[in-house]
This record gives sequence, structure tokens and C-alpha cells, in this order.
Amino acid sequence: MFILASASPRRRELLSSLISKFEVIPSSADETIEEEKPEQLVMRLSARKAEEVYSRYPDATVLGADTVVVLGGVVLGKPKSEEHAKEMLRALAGKEHSVYTGVCVIRGGVETVAYDETKVRISALTEEQIDAYVATGSPMDKAGAYGIQDEGIVFSYEGSYSNVVGLPLELIKDFPEVIFHE
Repeated sequence: MFILASASPRRRELLSSLISKFEVIPSSADETIEEEKPEQLVMRLSARKAEEVYSRYPDATVLGADTVVVLGGVVLGKPKSEEHAKEMLRALAGKEHSVYTGVCVIRGGVETVAYDETKVRISALTEEQIDAYVATGSPMDKAGAYGIQDEGIVFSYEGSYSNVVGLPLELIKDFPEVIFHE
């Protein structure tokens, strides 16, 4: 059995392009952000999520992932309110930032952890554009208060698109633990 340790519909959709059958069992692991480098943070949190689910399903292959947005060395998680989402979007508009996603796969007690980084630039945004985008509700469950796949904001990026969505497919294709199309 293959388990995605995430409730993210975007991760579910991305993983389904690689693996035909898997279960979705969200992790209840603590996701507290600590002072550490972004790549260490996402690898630690993705491992924590995978380990928590694997402890309940030790015969399964478990994939955990975690994504953060980093602007000027500051980690932006998910917004706590609509106003917080607007603040994040104002800060990101017109600037380049990095999106880091950590991925952990555990199978047979063997744990593989890695991360990917994508550079993203959001176009300049007016207050009206920010208000309209936040009113859709889409930013509220996303690191950095945006989804690169959403309409209403123009993006450019260097690196993996799927990494920004929340699951770097190019990276996990290389994981020896992942069995595709079982």
C-alpha cells in the first residue's frame, strides 16, 4: 500500500500522475516552524509527517511533503487571516522569492529525504487585484498565500512548477522507494 501523508488536493492530483493507486491519510504531526535554513525546515517537517503516518502503517510506503515560501530570508507559511494573506501578497508582489518543498518517502524502515527549490516572481499587483484574489478563498490554505496554478496573478519561475504546487515530481521520480503504477 502507498500512502500520501497529506490532505492537500493539489498533492493528491500531482501524485496521481505518477502512481495509479494510493491512499490519502493526513498526518497529525506537529508542523511548528523553527529557526533553521528553509531546506532543513522542509525536510524535517516532511520527515515528521511521513514518520507519524508510517508509525501507524509500518507495512506501507509513506510519502510526506512540506512546502514553504521564503522572501528575503523570512519563511512565509499559510496565512492566518485574510488580512495576513493580503500582507503576504503585498510583500511578494513584484519580487523574486523561493519556494522550497521537502519530500520524505519511507518504505521498509528506509527513509529518503530531499528537497527542491524553485525561484518565483509574482507580477506587480494592485490593491484591487489582491482583494479580488483573497476574496476567492484560494490563498488561505497555501504557503505564501498563493497558488501558482490559480488565475488572477501572473507568475514567472525558474525550476520545477510542480514543486511550487507542492510536490516536486521530478525529484520523487528518482526516489528508489517509490514504485510507480503498482
